[in-house]
Amino acid sequence: MDEPGPPAGGFIGPAQTLSPPEKVKERLSWRMLLGSPVALLPMILLAGVVGVLLYASSLHNFGWSLWSTDWNWIPPGPGSSYGIGYFAIGSLITAVLAMLLATVLSLAMAISIVVYLPTAPSRILTVFTDLLAGIPSVVFGIWGFVVLAPYFGEHLEPSLRDALYWLPGFDGPAYAIGGGTGILLAVFVLTIMIIPITTAIMRESLRAVPHSAVEAGLALGATRWEVVRRVRLPMARAGIFGALFLGFGRAIGESVAVSMLIGATPQIPPSIYGGSYTIAAYILDQQDSAFAYPLLLQVLVEFALILLLISIAVNVVGNRLTGGSRERSPRE
Repeated sequence: MDEPGPPAGGFIGPAQTLSPPEKVKERLSWRMLLGSPVALLPMILLAGVVGVLLYASSLHNFGWSLWSTDWNWIPPGPGSSYGIGYFAIGSLITAVLAMLLATVLSLAMAISIVVYLPTAPSRILTVFTDLLAGIPSVVFGIWGFVVLAPYFGEHLEPSLRDALYWLPGFDGPAYAIGGGTGILLAVFVLTIMIIPITTAIMRESLRAVPHSAVEAGLALGATRWEVVRRVRLPMARAGIFGALFLGFGRAIGESVAVSMLIGATPQIPPSIYGGSYTIAAYILDQQDSAFAYPLLLQVLVEFALILLLISIAVNVVGNRLTGGSRERSPRE
């Protein structure tokens, strides 16, 4: 006996079956959907982007040497070296720190909006948080370079160095504090840029928790914070994991604001105040020179390919984790 096809408009239980004409219609609709170019368009576009990058780069520099910190392309030629190590380290440091800070702040804001604030203030905070997502990244970059960098260089970073010198990364040579640009400023601005998307996902995940579960916790005598900690957060952990990985993907791919704030120095930063470089920022800064040097253009295309593969891997891992969390989350 044939099994019923995919549900159309509702759940089909054991006692509810489709009639033969409906079965044929369901199978035809699913085959048409899966076989249409529109359904396969995202996969086609992704494959096309990867194919173009592979063709343009010719995988000329792929190998273990590509991941080294040996970077010397001037003058371009047979003796040049194109190690991505410095840029990968800078990307990892800035993206991870910004993701962690944005996750903590976004979770606090989402809990405040959903649980503690009255309706009017929560709506105002939601509107202003969502408005941050519409600000162009170049505006964040200009704001950070013109307004924040002098303050960071003259006041904040020297104070942090004097007070937190005993923490790893907060010490370092005084010359690393130059003008305020560096890892700390880039992480600070990236955190602000990530907060809208992470807050929106966490906020909706907390709101999606069944009201009956919240009411049951309150009826048992739990406080609102205990309900958040024991009911809302466990049931919303899928969305929290998803926000974490989306924030990481947003941070690691940002180029304009980071290139203006990170210090543009291919090195392992001596401290959190030192300058560095990211993969995306270097691609942006060198695109004009690349058209004059074909070998450098191939290297930048390879950098872009690596960045794309990292983004795909982050999304795949995020989907796996959020899917597993959704399966293990408490049911209503």
